[in-house]
Amino acid sequence: MSDELHDHDRGLSFDLPTLQRRKMIRLLAGVGLVPLVGCSSDDSDSSASSASSSDPSASSSSSAASSGSAECETIPGETAGPYPGDGSNGVNVLKESGVVRKDITSSFGTASGKAEGVPLTVTLTVVDAASGCGTPKEGAAVYLWHCDRDGNYSLYSEGVTEENYLRGVQETDAKGQVTFTSIFPACYTGRWPHIHFEVYGSLEDATNATSITATSQLALPKDVCDTVYASDGYDRSVQNMGQLSLETDNIFSDGYDQQLATTKGSVEKGYTATLTVPV
Repeated sequence: MSDELHDHDRGLSFDLPTLQRRKMIRLLAGVGLVPLVGCSSDDSDSSASSASSSDPSASSSSSAASSGSAECETIPGETAGPYPGDGSNGVNVLKESGVVRKDITSSFGTASGKAEGVPLTVTLTVVDAASGCGTPKEGAAVYLWHCDRDGNYSLYSEGVTEENYLRGVQETDAKGQVTFTSIFPACYTGRWPHIHFEVYGSLEDATNATSITATSQLALPKDVCDTVYASDGYDRSVQNMGQLSLETDNIFSDGYDQQLATTKGSVEKGYTATLTVPV
């Protein structure tokens, strides 16, 4: 892959408007001007932040544990980035036949490429935030996408503009869940390893690319990333990871407790990443 700086490497210039909006919302909420969904106390937020700062992996466990408690806030809104493929920046893959699928490792339609890498199964559980996260959102839909092992995004990056792998849509089941079979994404210049997703009210909304309910990103734990990137094919990710942290990433630096996935597995058998998504 060329060393030329691609647009997705310029994360701050693309993501700054959304980042500033989120920080302003948090600032206003701190002085009581903007109500936030949920009932978490300042003490519990402080404790979670302290734990995650010292150990990002511990934050994953803490986040998972809190999902079953009375605390419930909507998933933080994030930028879809420059390569969403949802029609907001050029190409729209959501209206193509075949985009509704569980296995997103290969391209579909007239494309035939396949993304190589350590297997990763991603399960998102979409719940109703207004109910205290106790009610699954059955019949909603999730569009999920991320970069490949080389840090490239299908449909956009040089060399893979004709591919549409690592993109797909699923309808949530009775548990509010969707599951995607994929590969572990790279760590590219300037961004912590992440996965993009959009939540829609229904499968029809998703395949028509209308009425997005939420747009956010899932973060992957450092210890797992370090293990995966030590395996074949992820050489460039090692150097990029060495220059980043969750606390300095331009998206996750203002808080990532709700977005850090619980991730388990091994390089040999593959990994699972799970996250609860209150909307």
